[in-house]
Amino acid sequence: MTTATATLSEALFPEAGRLGRASEALAMSAVIALGAQFEVLLPFSPVPLTGQTFGVLLAGILLGSRWGSAAVAAYLVEGLLGLPVFAGGAAGPVVFAGPTAGYLAGFLPAAWLAGRLAERGWDRTPLTAAAAMLAGSAAIFACGLLNLARFLPASALLSAGLVPFLPGDVVKTALAAAVLPGAWKLLGRR
Repeated sequence: MTTATATLSEALFPEAGRLGRASEALAMSAVIALGAQFEVLLPFSPVPLTGQTFGVLLAGILLGSRWGSAAVAAYLVEGLLGLPVFAGGAAGPVVFAGPTAGYLAGFLPAAWLAGRLAERGWDRTPLTAAAAMLAGSAAIFACGLLNLARFLPASALLSAGLVPFLPGDVVKTALAAAVLPGAWKLLGRR
């Protein structure tokens, strides 16, 4: 599984070209922004539960490393410029100085990694699709916890920045593991 393969987007729209791929990336930035609006505040953590990470990982898996990263970069720039695309409608440079900044920074390597694995065919079977999602999530958590450590004592770091998010990651991973290989099978029948 080390040779390059088409992403799901490339297989569905092989003639899209650069403008088509850029349009897909912008559409996925909107999906990420929409996911950010599904927010659950946790009383013990400055990091809310949202649907952003699912959008980030889907952007990578569907569009590949290059265009998935472009989707995330567009999303981050939109928020930086003041569009209310972050969790709870937050926006602006101040968000990049806060406790969730590391998670936002982790979105870029996560989309790239998930996309790179999809380009290697990891989105074609349930087990490898799950592994691609988990690898992307690990990148988000690594960056997020690194930054969150500036705001919380080490004794509270995992209970505020990792543990509450693991059940959601299991659900996202199971969903991707079920849907992505099925989409490839449907595409193969077409």
